[in-house]
Amino acid sequence: MKSFRADYVFPVNADPIKNGIVTVDDDGKIIAVTDQNVILPDVPIEHLNGIICPGFVNTHCHLELSHLKDKVKRQTGLVNFIIDVQKTRGADNKEVEAAAIKADNDMYENGIVAVGDISNTNISVAIKAASKLYYHSFIETFGFLPSQATETFDKALALLSEFKPQPCSITPHAPYSVSKELFKLIYKYCDTGDNLLSIHNQESEDENKFFRYKLGSFNDLYASFGIDISYFKPQARNSLQSIIPLLSSKQEILLVHNTFTNLKDIYFLKRFDRKINFCFCPNANLYIENKLPKIELFIGQGYNITLGTDSLASNSKLCILSEMRTIQEKMPTISTAKLIEWGTINGAKFLGIDDEKGTLEVGKKPGLNLITGLDGLKITTDTKVKRLI
Repeated sequence: MKSFRADYVFPVNADPIKNGIVTVDDDGKIIAVTDQNVILPDVPIEHLNGIICPGFVNTHCHLELSHLKDKVKRQTGLVNFIIDVQKTRGADNKEVEAAAIKADNDMYENGIVAVGDISNTNISVAIKAASKLYYHSFIETFGFLPSQATETFDKALALLSEFKPQPCSITPHAPYSVSKELFKLIYKYCDTGDNLLSIHNQESEDENKFFRYKLGSFNDLYASFGIDISYFKPQARNSLQSIIPLLSSKQEILLVHNTFTNLKDIYFLKRFDRKINFCFCPNANLYIENKLPKIELFIGQGYNITLGTDSLASNSKLCILSEMRTIQEKMPTISTAKLIEWGTINGAKFLGIDDEKGTLEVGKKPGLNLITGLDGLKITTDTKVKRLI
């Protein structure tokens, strides 16, 4: 056994402990979480400055896009970003695999213990099987044409079988890329067992404009891909409001980004019996749209809030602490304790691994992170994370 003592221990399931001590065994299982007055005999103690907290949970990533780092233009808007990604994502498999392996290792070094990862190909299957991280792979479906729904869904099922027995599920990509017919097939599939959902939501104001009026740059996006959307009629409501009735009430749903989600959307959600979780990836939002979601609107609404990194196509690093820093810089009323909660237990709950990850509790193996370089308990430009176990 070994003990770590720090200025503060954040168990997450309980109040922070000043001069707290965390004791673990050789496998990383927590033996005790105590204050300085309770020291286990004959157990060596490492004295540290900073905060000890559980390992981070990254609920939104695209590991297979890691080779696109610094290759996609910044702040051009979502539609141009999508077009750029489609133009540049093709690469030699060895290059894609090498970048994904490096990204996986970087996440480990950045104190991440679990990842909700979007997959469109099978290239990450072996990487995830060999990883030290826990992965849940979301097999993403694209198909805005009703006639393609069955074919698209069948391809997703085939890819899902390549990921099994790893944790995995089939999910819609976004409101603007999935037809009602495809949503219905996924809805039906969700009735058959566990199938976590993760959906890109309202990253662009033009997404709402398209659903409300069939106007804006999304028309140009479909035209660039040669997709005839003459069948689509304006929905007279925002994209989120348009698709919520098409989502299962039996599965946990993660709405990712939410950059242009407003209070009316949140109140609209409350009218439906859906298991909604929100994920924020602020650095990606700044990279793509140069705008952040109004995160304060979501606090206190009764929904689980998590954090993600998105991909290296839209971020400089895959680091949950970096996402926390960005949020607190722009919204200083959001405390470090709250951000740690979002980046640990809330993500673990969504992924269904909170029996082992997310909090410092006896018997769990959540990983241990040391956060240093704080100003009191505030995150600064000097704040860093070090993985202890």
